[in-house]
Parts: sequence; C-alpha cells; structure tokens
Amino acid sequence: MPWPSRKRDKGAVADKKEPDAKIAKTEEETSDKEKEEKSAKPPAGSSKSGWKNWKKKESESGEESKTTYCHWLLKSEPESRLEKGVDVKFSVDDLKAQPNQTTCWDGVRNYQARNFLRSMKLGQQAFFYHSNCKEPGIVALVKIVKEAYPDHTQFDQKDPHYDSTSRKENPKWSMVDVQFVRMTKRFIPLSEIKAHHLAHKANGGPLKDMMLFTRQRLSIQPLTQEEFDFVLSLEEEKPH
Repeated sequence: MPWPSRKRDKGAVADKKEPDAKIAKTEEETSDKEKEEKSAKPPAGSSKSGWKNWKKKESESGEESKTTYCHWLLKSEPESRLEKGVDVKFSVDDLKAQPNQTTCWDGVRNYQARNFLRSMKLGQQAFFYHSNCKEPGIVALVKIVKEAYPDHTQFDQKDPHYDSTSRKENPKWSMVDVQFVRMTKRFIPLSEIKAHHLAHKANGGPLKDMMLFTRQRLSIQPLTQEEFDFVLSLEEEKPH
C-alpha cells in the first residue's frame, strides 16, 4: 500500500497517544496527549448561533431526538510519529493527495472502535479530526464510500498493526474507505467544542454527552444528528 497505516485503537487512548488512523489515526496505549483535553480551557460559555438553531429545531419538533448515531468523528495524526519504524502521520492534506481523494481507514485495533467502523453506512459523513498535535480539532468533512471489510494490515508482518492472532478465515479487524468532501470553513478547535460541551452539560444541549469528552480515547466516535449539526454550525461563527 502506498502509505503507512494510520488508524489504531489498541487501548483506546485519548487524543495524544492514540495512533488511530491509517497513517495517523489512532487510539493505542500511548499517553494520548491527555493535556489536549486538559488544556482545552473553555472560553466563557456563551450561547452561540448553533445553540440557538438547535433550540429552535427542538421546539419545532416538540420532542428531543432519540440517541441515534448517523455521523462520525475520525481522528488522525497530522504530525510525524514513528511506530515500529513506520511514520504514522496522516493529515487531511495526505488524504487529499490520494487517488480520487479516497483511502482505506485501516489500523484500528480497539474493539469498540472496530464495531463503530462496522456500523458505518455508505454515504454517511464524518468529521476529519487532527489528533495528537499541538492544537487538535476538526479540519474537514469526509464520507464513507465503502462499508466495512477486512483490514489487510492485520496480516502484514511488516505493518505496525500486524496481529498474529487474526486469521484470514475469521478476521478480527475491519476498515472502511473514506473520501474527502471538503474542508470546514474554518478550523474548529477542541477547546471551542469543549466549551460548548461543558455549557450543554450544565444547562442542557446537544453536546452534553458527546463522546469526544466521555470516551475521548477512542479514535472513531459516533455522533448524533444534533451533535453533528451543532458542531458543523460552528464553522459559520467567528473563532473565540
């Protein structure tokens, strides 16, 4: 394969030490830069347009939506990091440089993240999230263009994600193919998302249970329609 493996979730680690994506997406047992989450100090929680839109949608529907996941957040490492001699870096620019701006999302080695992969449906959209870097956050949108199938890296002894316990007749690990859709209108940093999460956790709102903060070590995370819509609405606002 023309690029190193980037997704890993061996022990579901937080943003920093969590190599989890084909070349850079991960959630291994690395000390996943926990300071990412800690350093994401929330600016004083103000109610933004995204929040207003969500409240309006809720009042119009007359009921809160059930927890149904239909979108995703995929973490990938944009900065070089060697794992077993292989650079696991994979940024959104690396994705855009692939043929047809499409690649397989391999290297996931965490069972819950793998199960999320297997739940992905053709055409569903996901946020491309730069992880394990100086300023983590969302940089682009991608879509699922091929549903789960066996991850070939589990059988490659030269690959950092080789798994000697997996058998071709019953593969342990899966991957999907993703395609670049577009860059977000602006970079949406973790610190800003966290500010809204804390405000919503205290006062109610779509991000109150967002897995980015409740299960931050996972490199592949599901999003509800409300979570996705709210976070996407942030691209229209001025940064803090």
